[in-house]
Amino acid sequence: MVLKPGLEGVPVTQSSICDIDGIKGELRYRGYPIAELASKSSFLETAYLLIWGNLPSSQELRDFENAVQMHRRLSFRVRDMMKCFPATGHPMDALQSSAASLGLFYSRRAIDNPEYIYDAVVRLIAKIPTMVAAFQLIRKGQDPIQPRDDLPYSANFLYMLTEREPDPLAARVLDRCLILHAEHSLNASTFSARVTASTLTDPYAVIASAVGTLAGPLHGGANEDVIAMLETIGTPDKANNYLNNAIAQKSKIMGFGHREYKVKDPRASLLQEFAEDLFARFGKDEMYEVAKAVEQNAGPLLGPRGIYPNVDFYSGLVYRKLGIPRDLFTPIFAISRVAGWLAHWREQLSANRIFRPTQIYTGEKNRTWKALEERANN
Repeated sequence: MVLKPGLEGVPVTQSSICDIDGIKGELRYRGYPIAELASKSSFLETAYLLIWGNLPSSQELRDFENAVQMHRRLSFRVRDMMKCFPATGHPMDALQSSAASLGLFYSRRAIDNPEYIYDAVVRLIAKIPTMVAAFQLIRKGQDPIQPRDDLPYSANFLYMLTEREPDPLAARVLDRCLILHAEHSLNASTFSARVTASTLTDPYAVIASAVGTLAGPLHGGANEDVIAMLETIGTPDKANNYLNNAIAQKSKIMGFGHREYKVKDPRASLLQEFAEDLFARFGKDEMYEVAKAVEQNAGPLLGPRGIYPNVDFYSGLVYRKLGIPRDLFTPIFAISRVAGWLAHWREQLSANRIFRPTQIYTGEKNRTWKALEERANN
């Protein structure tokens, strides 16, 4: 028996949802290139594609959009529960608790019922953004504001978050960001979702478990750390020295490296374009010049090892220009990734077998019991 720490490189399922070519730097959802979806699709259309397997017809998309719009609001009981959360708590912890609470209201354990599955998909995609925006206002001592039915998905989220109607470019950029983050094969949170799904529990527990996994700094929190790194570097001329010191000390360089990609993450390239679009409209972020200097100097140092910018390297700069607080970067990741988690939930149910990996035991064997008075004090 050969141990593979972290199950790296070990196939544990078959999937038709997402395909990654880490050598060529290609990412496809259900066969569609990510760049094409980001330029031509909307997040809700992409979510439909991921979850149901095909692009929707015009009527299917209208029905889906209308259903999501109708379910954006939260029960007053959920809002009252969130008001009891400590204001100093991390938004990801608030989101995990709130997502799990939906099971108390809507769980029927009817996962063989297509209508229940569709309704659960709609509720989770609709309500997760409202939860994130609600906690942001609640922790500031304000009441959450209601969704606006006249605003599209991403524009409505920014409205609930900032209390003002967003610029159309800002809303479109956020929608494109959500597309880029919606799915990425069997990463840690998606694996967590599939393991939970394999027990045949309800979808609200599945999403709550995935949110908890995404909250870890090795998974969803890296874009927060990239901004901190850029601020530590301070100016472009200090980038090379910072990188050399980090490499010498074998410190992690945030926003660089990916288990799948041996070239620049295709999502990072698109996010860099989004950042420049925002800067052209709203003014530059001084940290962007630092980021470009880091990438330029890292090329000869890390490129030969196949280490390049990943999705987290530029996403924080985009979110910051959109006026989003740093500790909401990962919850926004979750808003997007709900689509991928639900796609994997449905796929897991279609050919389910509960996950039960084995282990290699490394403990002692054949120990002899001693009475309490015979045991030496440690």
